[in-house]
Amino acid sequence: MAEPYTILKVMGPYREPRESALSFDYSVQRPNWATPQGVRVKIALEEELDLLKTKILQISGGTLGQQLRINQLLGRAIADCKLEIANEEMLFNDRRDVMLEPFTGSWSHLFPRLEAWMHQKRDSLRQDIQEKVGL
Repeated sequence: MAEPYTILKVMGPYREPRESALSFDYSVQRPNWATPQGVRVKIALEEELDLLKTKILQISGGTLGQQLRINQLLGRAIADCKLEIANEEMLFNDRRDVMLEPFTGSWSHLFPRLEAWMHQKRDSLRQDIQEKVGL
C-alpha cells in the first residue's frame, strides 16, 4: 500500500555523465520521518523521454530554446510519474537515499505502467506544452 509523501523540493534536470539519461533530485518527506529523504529519478533519453515526445505526443520542430523547455517539462512530468509508481511499489518506504533508475533493463517490469500513463496524459501534456512553450 502506498504511503503519503510530500515533495519539498525538486532540482534538475541534470544530464547524467556517461549515461544517456537526465535526472531530477527530489527532497521527499513522509509524515512519520523526522527529516526529508533524497530520491534521484533518472529518465532514459531514448526509451522514455523520446518515446513520449516523438512517438506519443508527436512533437517536432521549434527553436532550440523551445525544444529545451519541452524536454524540461516532459522530463519533470515523467519523473513525477516514476516517483509515484515507485511509491506504489514501496521502493522508498525506508528512510535512505534512493536512486530510481530508468524503467529499462532490470526495472523494465515497471515500464508498462509508465507507458500507460503517457498515453493517458497525452492530451493534457500537449495542452501544457502549447500554453507554456507555444508549440
